[in-house]
Amino acid sequence: MANDSTQSRAGFLYAVAAYGAWGLVPLYFNSVACPPKEIVAHRVLWSALLLGVILTLARRWPVVVAVVRNRRTLLMLLVSAYLVAGNWYVYIYSTTSGQITQASLGYFLLPLVNAFAGVAVFKERLRTTQAIALALAGCGVLYMAVSIGAFPWISMTLAVSFALYGVVRKMTPVDGVVGLGIETALLAPTAVVLLAVIGQSDAGLAFGHGGRRLDVLIALSGVVTTFPLVCFAQAVRRLPLISLGFLQFLSPSLQLVVAVTVYDEEFRDRQAISFGLIWLGLAVFAADGIRAVRAGRAIVEEEPEPRLAEANAE
Repeated sequence: MANDSTQSRAGFLYAVAAYGAWGLVPLYFNSVACPPKEIVAHRVLWSALLLGVILTLARRWPVVVAVVRNRRTLLMLLVSAYLVAGNWYVYIYSTTSGQITQASLGYFLLPLVNAFAGVAVFKERLRTTQAIALALAGCGVLYMAVSIGAFPWISMTLAVSFALYGVVRKMTPVDGVVGLGIETALLAPTAVVLLAVIGQSDAGLAFGHGGRRLDVLIALSGVVTTFPLVCFAQAVRRLPLISLGFLQFLSPSLQLVVAVTVYDEEFRDRQAISFGLIWLGLAVFAADGIRAVRAGRAIVEEEPEPRLAEANAE
């Protein structure tokens, strides 16, 4: 029991570290005076370097070689790599263009988009309450689109791209650190070409020309990317998914707080109504999940042990 308690406590701390880091990351990206494309390219290269060190220390290179030799798995990781790169670009663009509120909305929507993906791709069945939750979230997005006169493309792109990334990774039998290491390695050639193009343009590269402080901040993009992912990988091994589901909302909640309190982004009635509908949908979704877990436990507890069942049968 003590060991289970220790594991749960460690899992909780890892999860808080992961989601807390993701929630506060807008502060980092806004401090890096660099175009989003260049930040993404550096994020790929520095992450690949750091993950290479981690894979070496963990002695996981034989696993990497085995994965690379599997053509189908490698192709799936190539798809997931560009999905996550697109997600990174849109997220960095949103934080550096004063639209962190839209980014937080995207990650509030993510669990509901994941549920929709489960139905559409894996033929999972929606319970009535889950369908109601999705409908409420849809109403929230629709209200925002009508009230501001534009579709919240940042929110939807972030939610859909990361949900698709999750779908592809679910279909790819590779663990988190190995998968991310291969993904960043696959993206590295594109990142190098992109930096070369930027370097030849009129704007030029920020890295190496913006001072030592900027260079250090850009180099830290590898840590900013890898640290929460490693913490998440540790948390997911120690905590039930229902607990992770609740802790997940720490990230967009912190993003919203940062957007409103630090960067003075607008949060008026139309945002409150839209977020309110989505939060209501999440509450319904979470309540349904808790009820399903409790029902499953009750069934397990009520099932007789095999020997007792045999004795009763006799």
